[in-house]
Amino acid sequence: MAVSIIVPTLDEEETIAQTLANLRRQRPHEIIVADGDSQDDTCLLADAADLVVRAPRGRAAQMNVGAAHATGDVLLFMHADCSLEAGALADAERCLDAPGVAGGCFSMCVDADGLWFRLIDRCATARVRLTGLAYGDQGLFLRQDLFRQLGGFPRLALMEDLFFSRELRRQGRVVVSASRVFVSPRRWRHAGLIPQTLRNWLLTALAAGGVHPDGLARFYPPVR
Repeated sequence: MAVSIIVPTLDEEETIAQTLANLRRQRPHEIIVADGDSQDDTCLLADAADLVVRAPRGRAAQMNVGAAHATGDVLLFMHADCSLEAGALADAERCLDAPGVAGGCFSMCVDADGLWFRLIDRCATARVRLTGLAYGDQGLFLRQDLFRQLGGFPRLALMEDLFFSRELRRQGRVVVSASRVFVSPRRWRHAGLIPQTLRNWLLTALAAGGVHPDGLARFYPPVR
Protein backbone atom coordinates (compact mmCIF):
# COMPACT_ATOMS: atom_id res chain seq x y z
CA MET A 1 0.00 0.00 0.00
CA ALA A 2 1.08 3.58 -0.63
CA VAL A 3 0.66 5.63 2.55
CA SER A 4 0.11 9.39 2.42
CA ILE A 5 0.80 11.15 5.72
CA ILE A 6 -1.09 14.40 6.38
CA VAL A 7 0.22 16.72 9.09
CA PRO A 8 -1.90 19.78 10.02
CA THR A 9 0.20 22.65 11.38
CA LEU A 10 -0.26 26.00 13.05
CA ASP A 11 2.80 27.82 14.41
CA GLU A 12 4.78 24.61 14.88
CA GLU A 13 8.28 25.88 14.08
CA GLU A 14 9.66 24.22 17.22
CA THR A 15 8.48 20.73 16.27
CA ILE A 16 7.87 20.40 12.54
CA ALA A 17 11.41 19.69 11.30
CA GLN A 18 11.97 16.88 13.79
CA THR A 19 8.50 15.46 13.15
CA LEU A 20 9.03 15.33 9.41
CA ALA A 21 12.48 13.78 9.80
CA ASN A 22 10.93 11.00 11.87
CA LEU A 23 8.11 10.44 9.40
CA ARG A 24 10.51 10.37 6.44
CA ARG A 25 12.35 7.45 8.06
CA GLN A 26 9.08 5.51 7.85
CA ARG A 27 9.42 5.61 4.02
CA PRO A 28 5.86 6.77 3.23
CA HIS A 29 4.55 7.35 -0.26
CA GLU A 30 4.34 11.09 0.52
CA ILE A 31 4.12 13.60 3.35
CA ILE A 32 1.73 16.52 3.05
CA VAL A 33 1.77 19.45 5.47
CA ALA A 34 -1.53 21.35 5.62
CA ASP A 35 -0.83 24.70 7.22
CA GLY A 36 -3.49 26.92 8.77
CA ASP A 37 -1.75 30.27 8.15
CA SER A 38 1.15 29.96 10.57
CA GLN A 39 2.70 33.26 11.61
CA ASP A 40 6.11 31.76 12.35
CA ASP A 41 8.61 29.79 10.19
CA THR A 42 6.64 26.54 10.13
CA CYS A 43 6.29 26.45 6.35
CA LEU A 44 9.94 27.25 5.77
CA LEU A 45 11.00 24.49 8.13
CA ALA A 46 8.63 22.00 6.49
CA ASP A 47 10.88 21.60 3.44
CA ALA A 48 11.21 17.85 4.12
CA ALA A 49 7.54 17.43 3.17
CA ASP A 50 6.62 16.49 -0.38
CA LEU A 51 3.94 19.17 -0.41
CA VAL A 52 2.96 22.12 1.78
CA VAL A 53 -0.57 23.36 1.19
CA ARG A 54 -2.43 26.31 2.70
CA ALA A 55 -5.80 25.66 4.28
CA PRO A 56 -8.43 27.47 6.32
CA ARG A 57 -7.45 27.47 9.98
CA GLY A 58 -8.87 24.58 11.96
CA ARG A 59 -7.50 21.05 12.19
CA ALA A 60 -10.52 19.44 10.50
CA ALA A 61 -10.40 21.79 7.50
CA GLN A 62 -6.62 21.47 7.24
CA MET A 63 -6.70 17.67 7.26
CA ASN A 64 -9.46 17.62 4.65
CA VAL A 65 -7.46 19.90 2.36
CA GLY A 66 -4.35 17.79 2.85
CA ALA A 67 -6.29 14.61 2.09
CA ALA A 68 -7.68 16.18 -1.08
CA HIS A 69 -4.10 16.44 -2.39
CA ALA A 70 -3.09 12.93 -1.32
CA THR A 71 -2.39 10.22 -3.91
CA GLY A 72 -1.80 7.23 -1.63
CA ASP A 73 -4.09 4.28 -1.04
CA VAL A 74 -3.96 4.87 2.72
CA LEU A 75 -4.21 8.14 4.67
CA LEU A 76 -2.45 8.63 7.99
CA PHE A 77 -3.23 11.78 9.97
CA MET A 78 -0.46 12.83 12.35
CA HIS A 79 -0.22 15.73 14.77
CA ALA A 80 2.83 17.95 14.39
CA ASP A 81 4.18 17.14 17.85
CA CYS A 82 4.01 13.35 17.52
CA SER A 83 6.39 10.71 16.14
CA LEU A 84 6.28 7.01 15.27
CA GLU A 85 8.50 4.13 16.23
CA ALA A 86 10.29 2.18 13.50
CA GLY A 87 8.07 -0.11 11.46
CA ALA A 88 4.82 1.66 12.36
CA LEU A 89 3.63 2.14 8.78
CA ALA A 90 4.15 -1.49 7.92
CA ASP A 91 2.14 -2.45 10.98
CA ALA A 92 -0.66 -0.07 9.98
CA GLU A 93 -0.82 -1.77 6.60
CA ARG A 94 -1.08 -5.17 8.27
CA CYS A 95 -3.94 -3.87 10.41
CA LEU A 96 -5.85 -2.66 7.37
CA ASP A 97 -5.38 -6.01 5.64
CA ALA A 98 -7.26 -7.79 8.43
CA PRO A 99 -10.89 -8.73 7.66
CA GLY A 100 -13.53 -6.31 8.88
CA VAL A 101 -11.12 -3.50 9.77
CA ALA A 102 -12.20 0.00 8.74
CA GLY A 103 -9.29 1.90 10.26
CA GLY A 104 -7.02 2.17 13.22
CA CYS A 105 -4.53 4.09 15.26
CA PHE A 106 -1.26 3.44 17.08
CA SER A 107 -0.59 2.59 20.72
CA MET A 108 -0.25 5.93 22.46
CA CYS A 109 2.87 6.65 24.52
CA VAL A 110 3.23 10.10 26.06
CA ASP A 111 6.90 10.99 25.62
CA ALA A 112 7.61 11.45 29.33
CA ASP A 113 8.41 9.32 32.34
CA GLY A 114 5.97 8.70 35.15
CA LEU A 115 3.28 6.31 36.30
CA TRP A 116 0.48 8.78 35.55
CA PHE A 117 1.58 9.06 31.91
CA ARG A 118 1.59 5.27 31.56
CA LEU A 119 -1.93 5.23 32.96
CA ILE A 120 -2.98 7.80 30.35
CA ASP A 121 -1.45 5.58 27.65
CA ARG A 122 -3.37 2.53 28.81
CA CYS A 123 -6.64 4.42 29.10
CA ALA A 124 -6.26 5.72 25.54
CA THR A 125 -5.70 2.22 24.16
CA ALA A 126 -8.59 0.84 26.21
CA ARG A 127 -10.91 3.58 24.93
CA VAL A 128 -10.26 2.66 21.31
CA ARG A 129 -10.59 -1.08 21.90
CA LEU A 130 -13.80 -0.73 23.89
CA THR A 131 -15.54 2.06 21.97
CA GLY A 132 -13.77 2.46 18.62
CA LEU A 133 -13.20 6.17 19.37
CA ALA A 134 -9.70 7.49 18.68
CA TYR A 135 -8.08 10.84 19.43
CA GLY A 136 -6.12 12.51 16.65
CA ASP A 137 -2.79 12.34 18.49
CA GLN A 138 -3.00 8.53 18.30
CA GLY A 139 -2.36 8.70 14.54
CA LEU A 140 -5.58 7.77 12.76
CA PHE A 141 -5.20 5.70 9.55
CA LEU A 142 -7.65 4.32 6.99
CA ARG A 143 -8.00 3.73 3.26
CA GLN A 144 -8.45 6.84 1.16
CA ASP A 145 -11.56 5.58 -0.63
CA LEU A 146 -13.33 5.07 2.70
CA PHE A 147 -12.27 8.51 3.90
CA ARG A 148 -13.85 10.06 0.81
CA GLN A 149 -16.95 7.90 1.20
CA LEU A 150 -17.40 9.27 4.73
CA GLY A 151 -17.01 12.85 3.53
CA GLY A 152 -13.85 13.64 5.49
CA PHE A 153 -13.64 15.16 8.93
CA PRO A 154 -16.65 17.12 10.18
CA ARG A 155 -16.01 20.87 10.26
CA LEU A 156 -15.80 21.20 14.03
CA ALA A 157 -13.56 23.44 16.11
CA LEU A 158 -12.83 20.56 18.51
CA MET A 159 -13.17 16.75 18.62
CA GLU A 160 -13.36 16.28 14.88
CA ASP A 161 -11.32 13.12 15.48
CA LEU A 162 -13.85 11.54 17.85
CA PHE A 163 -16.83 12.40 15.68
CA PHE A 164 -15.07 11.05 12.60
CA SER A 165 -14.05 7.81 14.29
CA ARG A 166 -17.65 7.41 15.45
CA GLU A 167 -18.67 7.30 11.79
CA LEU A 168 -15.69 5.12 10.91
CA ARG A 169 -16.60 2.41 13.43
CA ARG A 170 -19.96 1.99 11.67
CA GLN A 171 -18.00 0.75 8.65
CA GLY A 172 -16.03 -1.87 10.55
CA ARG A 173 -13.60 -2.34 13.42
CA VAL A 174 -11.27 0.43 14.56
CA VAL A 175 -8.13 -1.31 15.80
CA VAL A 176 -5.03 -0.36 17.77
CA SER A 177 -1.67 -1.14 16.19
CA ALA A 178 1.01 -2.63 18.43
CA SER A 179 3.40 0.06 17.15
CA ARG A 180 3.67 3.17 19.26
CA VAL A 181 3.03 6.82 18.54
CA PHE A 182 5.02 9.09 20.83
CA VAL A 183 2.95 12.08 21.92
CA SER A 184 4.45 15.32 23.21
CA PRO A 185 3.71 15.96 26.89
CA ARG A 186 3.64 19.72 26.35
CA ARG A 187 -0.11 20.13 26.98
CA TRP A 188 0.00 18.22 30.27
CA ARG A 189 3.10 20.13 31.35
CA HIS A 190 1.50 23.45 30.49
CA ALA A 191 -1.83 22.85 32.26
CA GLY A 192 -0.82 20.24 34.80
CA LEU A 193 -1.13 16.49 34.40
CA ILE A 194 -4.28 15.92 36.43
CA PRO A 195 -6.11 19.15 35.43
CA GLN A 196 -5.47 18.48 31.73
CA THR A 197 -6.56 14.86 31.98
CA LEU A 198 -9.75 15.80 33.82
CA ARG A 199 -10.42 18.52 31.25
CA ASN A 200 -10.08 16.00 28.42
CA TRP A 201 -12.51 13.59 30.08
CA LEU A 202 -15.01 16.34 30.94
CA LEU A 203 -15.08 17.82 27.45
CA THR A 204 -15.49 14.38 25.91
CA ALA A 205 -18.35 13.59 28.29
CA LEU A 206 -20.07 16.90 27.52
CA ALA A 207 -19.79 16.31 23.78
CA ALA A 208 -21.18 12.79 24.21
CA GLY A 209 -24.04 14.34 26.18
CA GLY A 210 -24.98 16.61 23.29
CA VAL A 211 -23.01 19.83 23.88
CA HIS A 212 -21.71 21.04 20.51
CA PRO A 213 -17.90 20.83 20.28
CA ASP A 214 -17.63 24.34 18.82
CA GLY A 215 -18.94 25.69 22.11
CA LEU A 216 -16.42 23.62 24.06
CA ALA A 217 -13.39 24.73 22.03
CA ARG A 218 -12.85 27.85 24.16
CA PHE A 219 -12.11 25.57 27.12
CA TYR A 220 -9.30 23.86 25.20
CA PRO A 221 -6.75 26.61 24.48
CA PRO A 222 -3.87 25.98 22.03
CA VAL A 223 -0.44 25.18 23.44
CA ARG A 224 2.77 25.87 21.53
